[in-house]
Amino acid sequence: MAKIKKGDLVVVIAGGDRGQQGRVLEVITDSERIVVEGINRVQRHVKPGTRRDNMEGGIVTVEAPLHMSNVMLVDPDTKKGTRVGYRAEQVEQDGRMRTKRVRVAKRSGKDID
Repeated sequence: MAKIKKGDLVVVIAGGDRGQQGRVLEVITDSERIVVEGINRVQRHVKPGTRRDNMEGGIVTVEAPLHMSNVMLVDPDTKKGTRVGYRAEQVEQDGRMRTKRVRVAKRSGKDID
């Protein structure tokens, strides 16, 4: 289970975009990389007809993946970067008690999910 999920607000802690915040668009678990909206933008040369959204071709700017270790989750309380922990929570489902893992911000102790 990844500590960072699609839709989370993260802050970049290393690299050229350090200090910027953005939403996670995609999580690539096998290579431990994420794509963040507006962060790590690169230019790609696209041939006409190769992409559905850009049939003309030319130079397009897209977000490139960056490693998960270079970002931190933004604490919902303090709006600063925080580490992520877990705590177990008992939930009743179909008349049975089940254990559910809930993500917790280490900085403030608030639930993230």
